[in-house]
Amino acid sequence: MDILLQVIVTGLAAGGVYGLIALGFVLIYKATSVLNLAMGEFMTLGAFICFTALMQLSAPFYLAFILTLFLAFALGFVIERLILRPLIGEPIISVIMVTIGLGVILKGVMYMIWTPSFRSFPEIFPPEPLNLGFSMVPSGLLWGFIFAIIGTIIFLLIFKFSRTGVAMRATANDQQAALSMGISVRWIFALAWSFGAMASFIGGIVIGNITGISVYMGDVALKVLAVIILGGLDSIGGAILGGFIVAILENLTGLYIDPLVGGGTKEVAPFFILVIILMIRPYGLFGKETIERV
Repeated sequence: MDILLQVIVTGLAAGGVYGLIALGFVLIYKATSVLNLAMGEFMTLGAFICFTALMQLSAPFYLAFILTLFLAFALGFVIERLILRPLIGEPIISVIMVTIGLGVILKGVMYMIWTPSFRSFPEIFPPEPLNLGFSMVPSGLLWGFIFAIIGTIIFLLIFKFSRTGVAMRATANDQQAALSMGISVRWIFALAWSFGAMASFIGGIVIGNITGISVYMGDVALKVLAVIILGGLDSIGGAILGGFIVAILENLTGLYIDPLVGGGTKEVAPFFILVIILMIRPYGLFGKETIERV
């Protein structure tokens, strides 16, 4: 029972981190209906920028973090303006393929600048784990979970109560109606990409602090893609819940099934459950069902 509780608690902590990265996908998709498949490279770039500010510029963590967020906002804005905006009105598959190409370009640039070498993130949080009595939460997961929850709450508050958030929700619901109310849909698209980049950069810092960083760390975005599809592509709450579900399933599979088959099922289990759920609910747990008349 103690091992089971430990597995569930660490799964919840990891799930919070998955949920934060998934939030970057959802913020962009919810406002623009574009699935950004370069999110893993965004996440990796954020980790490298923060790492460089800490190690090369000797900046304190709070300044490195602020600089990273500023560059994330600028990157999202520039990418939307220069790359995505000319594709408005084009088939959605064309836009998705452009994001794949963007991811390849970003990975190549990071490969040239930082090389493929693995790097350990500098210690920025207290190393002591949290003792809950019935389980221990490793320091990396604990602080990652705290960052994930704080970041998610901030984005939720912006999305729910600010004028910008109301405009983003209106644009997500009906772009024509938003235009008729004087909302600049193009400006909202740029903001959505900027906020999505900020969420992914924070996720990259968190993941980098837990596992270290390399140009290949963005591969975790494939797992996060399963999270957002499970929760519903346009549901912020679904992204968070999906993160918890996927992480806990991973840990439970690693505990009970991996020893029976020699390993490997931990990485497959979330996608197996995803397929089953989508067969029952094709729009995910909280996705908005749409009906098209032909």
